Amino acid sequence: MLDYWTVGEDVSVRDAFGRILVHMAAERSDWVLLDADVAGGTGAKPLVTQYPDRVMQFGIAEQNMMAAAGGVADTGLIPVVSTFGAFGCMRAHEQFRTAIAYPERNAKLCCSHVGLDVGPDGASAQMLEDLATMRAIPGVVVISPADANEFMKAFPVILDHQGPVYMRIGRSPTPVVFAADHTFEIGKATRVREGSDVTVIATGVMVARALSAAETLAAEGVSVRVVNMATIKPIDMAEVIAAAVETKGIVTAEDHNIFGGLGSAVAECAAQHHPAKMKFVGVNDTFGKSGEHDELPAMFGIDAKAVYAACKELI
Repeated sequence: MLDYWTVGEDVSVRDAFGRILVHMAAERSDWVLLDADVAGGTGAKPLVTQYPDRVMQFGIAEQNMMAAAGGVADTGLIPVVSTFGAFGCMRAHEQFRTAIAYPERNAKLCCSHVGLDVGPDGASAQMLEDLATMRAIPGVVVISPADANEFMKAFPVILDHQGPVYMRIGRSPTPVVFAADHTFEIGKATRVREGSDVTVIATGVMVARALSAAETLAAEGVSVRVVNMATIKPIDMAEVIAAAVETKGIVTAEDHNIFGGLGSAVAECAAQHHPAKMKFVGVNDTFGKSGEHDELPAMFGIDAKAVYAACKELI
């Protein structure tokens, strides 16, 4: 029996990674974890401890690990590659592209230490470009779950999906948004709050912040629709078009550079199908800094107040 967290609890998504790995190891024997000596950081340590035979250890050799994942996939096993975002999406980017995506191998890359959510580890570890770099590779599914429960719902789905997947793992505690009965489908957004004045399309840790901003705006008579866009690619075009048609504009919210991520994906869709007023809440084309995970969002303009201000400005 898989235990889920209660809505409103502050839980790190990497705790969910450890929990779902152990659960799926008991359920299925068709996958193996590839680790680069960072299981303690990514949250995979429970699997290493309880199912050591399901783990392939590569040390700090991420490029070799990613290339090896292509070979593992050719054996029929599903390689789940886990490391920090800066190493998996940047250092081993070429190996992921050439050894996994280009031959359409069935491998899953799950990276922690993404966005300002990383906190004290600082700019070199705060991966603010991963959604852009991975979204640009042909045929790769890109997922950024909103919370720990959604991550656990998404993991079995990506194992069932045939082809390369990139999925974010959050590092710092973030509010649980979805209950245990939540369902996850690749390419399908979740409308978590109805509204008619403006739509906030958010992903990852920004979903909880968008909901907080929507509550504040509701007290001022502003009706805010909040959409959880957990799949960045393929994006839910129908939900984007609905937001453009049914509300006065769209605010996107992401713990990522404003270039190339969720905001860009939404803008591309809206521009082609139904142009709309837009505001982008994200890190404004700068590197991060070392600081606490609950202080950095305000410093870089991606907290609930920033979402609130963008909505007010748009309408």
